[in-house]
Amino acid sequence: MSDLSKLGRPEGAHRSRKRLGRGPGSGLGKTSGKGHKGHKARTGGQTHTWFEGGQMPLQRRLPKRGFKNPFRNVYEIVNVGVLSRLEEDEVTPEVMQTHHLVDLGKGNPVKVLGSGEVGRKMTVKAHAFSAGAKSKIEAAGGTVEQLEG
Repeated sequence: MSDLSKLGRPEGAHRSRKRLGRGPGSGLGKTSGKGHKGHKARTGGQTHTWFEGGQMPLQRRLPKRGFKNPFRNVYEIVNVGVLSRLEEDEVTPEVMQTHHLVDLGKGNPVKVLGSGEVGRKMTVKAHAFSAGAKSKIEAAGGTVEQLEG
């Protein structure tokens, strides 16, 4: 029975590292295999992933249009027709999360929109409501509670 701790590498499995800049006799002296001058001969001379060989980069070639409002409100939206299918009498954003209707992990507030029909009485808690959603929930005998945030 052989001892596994005494096993060695197979022949040719390990190659010694390139020792650069160790004189002309090494074959990799002077310029260390980098040739003469040029971008790749310099220290830190690697191009970035977005570098396009000196041609105008794609991001600068494309036209910029319009205005992106950095302060806009992004909501997680749910329709009242979907909420009426739930069994719970009190529907909160946490209940909507358990039924995979919203993703609270993004940190966005929840807004209820008015598409669909409300067939029963329920209390809905959310950060915002459309006018149609509010009227449909209240018409079915339910209540609407606006949350902070």
